[in-house]
Amino acid sequence: MNTESPVTRRTALCGIVVALAVPSGLVTACSSGSSGTTTPDQDGSQPGQDSSGGGGALVALADVPEGGGAVVDGAGGKKIVVVRVSATEVKAFDATCPHQGAIVAEPSGGSITCPSHGSQFSPADGSVKKGPATAGLRAVAVKVDGGQVVLA
Repeated sequence: MNTESPVTRRTALCGIVVALAVPSGLVTACSSGSSGTTTPDQDGSQPGQDSSGGGGALVALADVPEGGGAVVDGAGGKKIVVVRVSATEVKAFDATCPHQGAIVAEPSGGSITCPSHGSQFSPADGSVKKGPATAGLRAVAVKVDGGQVVLA
């Protein structure tokens, strides 16, 4: 005895309406990604790959202003603040504020500032310049390789 109910025209039409109402980006985001074709991300890595793993580029040196910096994606989705000390020297720190875990802003006016509570850190060494944070930013080892800032 067949206990399954047959698909009615109404059920089929409802399914089509739902499928058409779902934005294609959501469907793509939920897909397995096994179509065999991918488009490289801005940094040249394939989507889903960690662009900083194994010495991968964090950011092009040319994209980090001298005397300034940039907040970029690092290993495991962690944010890293890269500071360009001179034409060829860079430093980097974990961009997570040790006070309450907010992501700090790019260096500006000689400080790296947390937008949540105003803690300020030195771009030279990540030390606390102004609280409420009581610990500095954790250093991340980086180097310049072929015009790219990479994990060391």
